[in-house]
Amino acid sequence: MLDQKSSKSALLVVDMQEDFCPPLSLKNGALAVPGGRDIAPTINHLLSLPFALKIATRDFHPPDHVSFDTSHPPPNNKAFSSCVTIANPQDSAEATSIPLWPAHCVQGTPGAELVPELDTSKFDRVIDKSRDKRVEMFSSFADAFGNKSAQAASFDLAAFLKEKGIQRVFVVGLAGDYCIRFTATDAKKEGFEVFVIEEGVRSIVDQGEKGWEAVKREMKELGIEVIKRDSDEVLRIAS
Repeated sequence: MLDQKSSKSALLVVDMQEDFCPPLSLKNGALAVPGGRDIAPTINHLLSLPFALKIATRDFHPPDHVSFDTSHPPPNNKAFSSCVTIANPQDSAEATSIPLWPAHCVQGTPGAELVPELDTSKFDRVIDKSRDKRVEMFSSFADAFGNKSAQAASFDLAAFLKEKGIQRVFVVGLAGDYCIRFTATDAKKEGFEVFVIEEGVRSIVDQGEKGWEAVKREMKELGIEVIKRDSDEVLRIAS
């Protein structure tokens, strides 16, 4: 029988996909996070623990997604350096700027698949996100404007967790300075206790004003706990 901590806790494994990991073939790794595959053993250990729910997320872009460099004409379409302005699909008066990336995690391609190192049999559900070509969606909960829609994600993650009585969310995966950051922040906004397990995260950038170290400080200011895999919170799940 699950104890009280386990029965109200979910493990969220964010975007452990082929295109976000150093490639094993020329078909994958379009936006590889350094050391991305190295965290799979830690995640598998966590998957072996009796969390009430274990959920994987996947970026699942259409081939003409607005964040892709290939979706825009030159010269201002350079991945990693160019930005574009996008409008809120639900309020055209609202806009924001997003960075451009190489095409990645395209629906139906090998790069969108979860890496084979993961024990995917342990997942209760997989949520596909960022499916709306018009808008960026780093978070597993909502798009860049805070919208939730069936077009953008395969289900409403917050509603599902709350329906199942989840109160605490433990987050691991890729990348710390983007999808982990926004997923953890939105989970906190939704009213969950949030724990990011550091050994289960890798980032595109570690240092600097937008790197992982800065993100950790930002999350801690929001009440999000950045913990170790042998922390008391994790050990309570294991016990």
